[in-house]
Amino acid sequence: MEEQRLSSPLIRVVDDDKSVRVALLDLFKSIDLNAIAYDSPRALLEADDLDTPGCIVLDVRFSGTSGLDFQSDLQQAGNRMPIIVVTGHGDIPMSVRAMKAGAIDFLTKPFREQDLIDAVTGAIKRDELIRAESQGRSNIEKLWESLTPREVEVMRAVVNGYMNKQIAGQLGISMVTVKLHRSNVMKKMRARSVADLVKKAEFLAQK
Repeated sequence: MEEQRLSSPLIRVVDDDKSVRVALLDLFKSIDLNAIAYDSPRALLEADDLDTPGCIVLDVRFSGTSGLDFQSDLQQAGNRMPIIVVTGHGDIPMSVRAMKAGAIDFLTKPFREQDLIDAVTGAIKRDELIRAESQGRSNIEKLWESLTPREVEVMRAVVNGYMNKQIAGQLGISMVTVKLHRSNVMKKMRARSVADLVKKAEFLAQK
């Protein structure tokens, strides 16, 4: 394992060619990007929990395993870190498979340094968005869990477009009680409007 610096975001280079690893670390260092390199997918998994934001620059061929196997393992584990596949001239079909399996880009060796920089920059931004979305969903789930069963019923009715009078009739409660529950829902869900509440409900539906 070779490393440049270990602050976020972090680029993980996975390649069994030491000269490639060193060259890429030097490249990323020259433009002030943090990177660390591993000689195999197994080495990465043993040393890195992938909690630090960033991306993976992955060669597809290794002895005993393949980059595609590694990519599949990450997917099965629910890890959505962006992967940039790097391939030799004879590995184009494998790269196509990698793209279909979720890799965000692939480069054929030898590649232009700027192409790799552009791919990595885009991957890091994508990872930041993925993590922000995940954190946002987690926060919404916590708000949802604070609702009482009755407030959950009222929220579902509100986001489905029912008026207070209709909700009262459906749930067999008074209009005053509906308004009270509705107010509590808006406060607990930190919703600025019904439209905002609907958006949060859509987040919850994506679980």
